[in-house]
Amino acid sequence: MIEKQGLVAGRILSRYKRFLADVELDDGTLVTAHCTNTGTMKTCWEPGDRVLLEPASNPDRKLKFTWIACERLGHWIGVDTSIPNKVVADAARRDVLPGLPGLRDVRTEVNYGSERSRIDVLAQDGEGRSVYIEVKNTTLRAGSHALFPDSVSERGTKHLRELQAMVREGHRAAIVFFLHREDVSLFDAAREIDPGYAQELDSAIHCGVEVLPIKVRMEAIEENLGEWSLGWWLTGLLPWTKRA
Repeated sequence: MIEKQGLVAGRILSRYKRFLADVELDDGTLVTAHCTNTGTMKTCWEPGDRVLLEPASNPDRKLKFTWIACERLGHWIGVDTSIPNKVVADAARRDVLPGLPGLRDVRTEVNYGSERSRIDVLAQDGEGRSVYIEVKNTTLRAGSHALFPDSVSERGTKHLRELQAMVREGHRAAIVFFLHREDVSLFDAAREIDPGYAQELDSAIHCGVEVLPIKVRMEAIEENLGEWSLGWWLTGLLPWTKRA
């Protein structure tokens, strides 16, 4: 489990320039928070939704808060894009990563591939084979489906090509779709948004890349003096079914 403590709550007013979000804290203070998610964040938030912010540890930082999560219609959605890699790596080290048991020698952010990529998690399986794991923060929702990506992703398509190349070289490769919201029960590629990515994902699974849509549970608890904690757990795999 990964947990953040000392968070503060408020209501989001607006998000703009991709990296900025205006928030009214519970005490009435108006602040501008840093948003690490550069995607469209469609279906993630509406003005007035409850949010959790993390105060900056560096007193000299211009933006004093980072937007961590949003509560949308009673369900938490993860906004901080640094969290998925940390949770997946932690689960791999503790051998509780759904769909990939028995991993060891876990490393992160390792350069690889002919297209100069960097793999999120690199490990060894029980047979000594390298396991390349790409992690994708997935927040777009349509009905009961979680979808990826929320905008055209040439970088994501490149990663799929690199994973297939690793399989052809005799290694294992997996792509983890970190379903960073609790109100979904199925997964598919966002075929209407990025048909090229969807086609490459279909090719990847036929090549032998392991596709793992992992369900994430988030638990927010209000502690003393208005501070909040937020924890993340991986609870299993969701079905990958093509959305009609």
